[in-house]
Amino acid sequence: MSKRRPAARSEPRASGVNAIASGRAATARRIAALARLPLDHARNALQGLLGPSFVGERLVVQAVVTGERGVLLAMRRDLMGWELPGGNLAPGESDEAALAREVREETGLEVAIEALVGEYRRTGFFAHRARVYRARVTGGSLAPSAEAPAVAWFQPRALPPELFPWFRTPLEDALRGGAPVARSERLGLRAIAAGFAIDLRTRWRGGAPQSG
Repeated sequence: MSKRRPAARSEPRASGVNAIASGRAATARRIAALARLPLDHARNALQGLLGPSFVGERLVVQAVVTGERGVLLAMRRDLMGWELPGGNLAPGESDEAALAREVREETGLEVAIEALVGEYRRTGFFAHRARVYRARVTGGSLAPSAEAPAVAWFQPRALPPELFPWFRTPLEDALRGGAPVARSERLGLRAIAAGFAIDLRTRWRGGAPQSG
């Protein structure tokens, strides 16, 4: 009587198929992100150089959302890299209402605004004023969106290198605590070059840098 041969294991084959599928998906994301680059950068250049001349200095609100898992960051779609969630105010909208709405739209999370961190006036390229607030999560589920194709928590001591440099000071101010601050900085050639390098590196990686 012949012995039965043990059934062949399918795990290695399935693992290989999954790896191939994952690699193809990453390649497709990379191609799509790089294909958008010329249009995204042309739009950013027009807004950054000409926007203040037509609409004046923009006001945006941004949140430093903290929790047990660290600090919440969102990835921009048009200039790909990590930033603080937030955005523009609608006519007649308060800072708090606008910020809660923007965080919900970008990340899927409901937040409560706790305190003003400070106002950051940035001149030069894409001149704007940013009011940054501390916030905490009260509900919702973390999920990417059309505005923010990736959202993730990062430990404050392990922030990603793809974080745009002009967000580091507001983050430090928020985590340090204290009275609201008022700061000014100029976004010149160094900031433009840094943003471009982060964007290109992020697109090459398929739009999803690893979280820390």
